[in-house]
Amino acid sequence: MRLEFMIRTLSIACLVLFLALLLWVVVDRDDNPGFTGNLYQTKAIVTGEREETRLPVLGQCLRDALKKVSGDPDIDHDPRVEGMAERAQIYVKTFSYRDRMEGIPIHDEQGTRDRPYDLTVDFYPEKIDELLQALGEKPWIARRPTIVVILAVKYEARSYLLTGDADEGFDQRESFMSAAWLTGMPMVLPSTNAFNEAGMTAEKLPTADQGELTKIARASGGGIVLVGSIAWNKGMLGWKGDWQLHSVGGSHHWQIENVNFDAAFRSTMRGSAQILSGHGEPQDEVQ
Repeated sequence: MRLEFMIRTLSIACLVLFLALLLWVVVDRDDNPGFTGNLYQTKAIVTGEREETRLPVLGQCLRDALKKVSGDPDIDHDPRVEGMAERAQIYVKTFSYRDRMEGIPIHDEQGTRDRPYDLTVDFYPEKIDELLQALGEKPWIARRPTIVVILAVKYEARSYLLTGDADEGFDQRESFMSAAWLTGMPMVLPSTNAFNEAGMTAEKLPTADQGELTKIARASGGGIVLVGSIAWNKGMLGWKGDWQLHSVGGSHHWQIENVNFDAAFRSTMRGSAQILSGHGEPQDEVQ
């Protein structure tokens, strides 16, 4: 009887410890709206509004859709995806264009023919689901947790934290938001005030403890914390990104080197999706 009581007490203590760790690592709630976009929608940049420039990018759009819906960034390593991409047009439900130079007068004799456009492609959800099933995959339909990105940027002698509201880092913020949309991952960048309230700076971030990170995440609506840094490598003329995701399963770390910051941020969001959708660990990349 005494042994049974001790076992029961130990089990309860372990459960309490687990729940405490869960709150400590992941943050106790996520009040952000989640991903509100269309998982079966992708985009590409094309020249003009014509078939000869649209058709060649549909294959990549399909690959992006398969990654976005499944959460697996490596799904196109399956050789069967190549054949699917070649037939991408038959899976397209609708497409539309947006002039990237909207509001800028036409200033050449070619008119709109060579202007850049955002091509938005919507695929049939049931057809994408069928392709995933054929690949032994399935849609990641569970509510996707918000990634609270706490990022230090170092460019030569200048360092700063990327925020959701400051003028500094505007292009990087737009790029990060684009990467989040491309992967179907809800993402938030903390406000300047959230960093100030926590006393956080780019210099302090590498040694920040979990309590400080959790405070920033809670001030941002909650979610899973991803701590990162990107630094400009003048010799290689590229950025090095270093990412660490703090999830229920523990801490996950990966890097990418010698890329532009668009590619660095895609690595961030695709790696996060890979981990949280149960598709293993992201691999380090050097390009």
